[in-house]
Amino acid sequence: MRILIIGPSWVGDSVMGQTLYKRLKDEDPNCIIDVISPQWSLPLMKRMPEVSKTIASPYLHGDIKPLSRYKFGKNLRTSLYDRSIILTNSLKSSLIPFFADIPIRTGWLGEMRFGLLNDIRYLKKESNHLMVEKFAALSIQKNNYSFESLSFPRLDIDIDNQKEQLNKLNLNSDLPCLAICPGAEFGPSKQWPAEYFSKVAREYVNKGWNVICFGSKNDSLTGKRLETANNLVNEDKFINLIGLTSLLDVVDLLAYCKRVVTNDSGLMHIAAAVKTPLVALYGPSSPEYTPPLIDKKIILRKVEGYEKIRKGDTIEGYHHSLLSIQPSEVLRALEIL
Repeated sequence: MRILIIGPSWVGDSVMGQTLYKRLKDEDPNCIIDVISPQWSLPLMKRMPEVSKTIASPYLHGDIKPLSRYKFGKNLRTSLYDRSIILTNSLKSSLIPFFADIPIRTGWLGEMRFGLLNDIRYLKKESNHLMVEKFAALSIQKNNYSFESLSFPRLDIDIDNQKEQLNKLNLNSDLPCLAICPGAEFGPSKQWPAEYFSKVAREYVNKGWNVICFGSKNDSLTGKRLETANNLVNEDKFINLIGLTSLLDVVDLLAYCKRVVTNDSGLMHIAAAVKTPLVALYGPSSPEYTPPLIDKKIILRKVEGYEKIRKGDTIEGYHHSLLSIQPSEVLRALEIL
């Protein structure tokens, strides 16, 4: 069976999609899984042995472009896919499998996708509906919600690349390494303040640890604030790699680190998928829906349920619950891990 997956846009969701790919392989070990994904998250598929082929999506958030999607889908007809599974809920995401004439097109109803999908799944009200449960329930067998049988995401590590990246950093390999991931989508609303991260980094530098900051180019300003808040710029044991590494390099370096402090972000899910113990900081988003899928974790959160996510570049953009998590609490959590 040849299966085409329409993957999620976000890095964290892309990591969690591996739970579905593992279940598909359990149901049909000979199935071939190809994944369409945005360019920024596509490299992750190279670390998922279940995925046979990756296809870069040319579409940005909000792009509809029906004629372009028709041509894209038509070009896929020669691949003779037997089934497509659409992990996102938008109407536009279901157009390509429809135009590709894929016989079975599976997904949640989402934006009233009657006709575009012909294998519509409905959520069981009694289920908790972790995102990985929702993804896995789109597998070949209908109503397969069994959380106990889920295989959580586990990304492969390239040891040779890991050694190469560590050599470039010229780290003292005798010292343990702490990873700091201060960024998150939606701006400050899902971010612990950079100044708080800086206090944790300074404490661990003083303890004799290497500290590495990870993030995308969008997090560059946050990284600069983190560096300057506690005079970390000239510290040999502090390395700011925000915006300077590829996604696969980050995968391998996070696997090397002994501990991670992170917001609820794509890098949190990558750290969990390489089994690095972590402290996860949650504000308005909920760990009941997208927790880090790893045993060795401590989640710090001061609110329950969901709260409105605010955007902004000033301190007013921070969520009140994240402001109330003190660096001393994170330091205690790191000691417990």
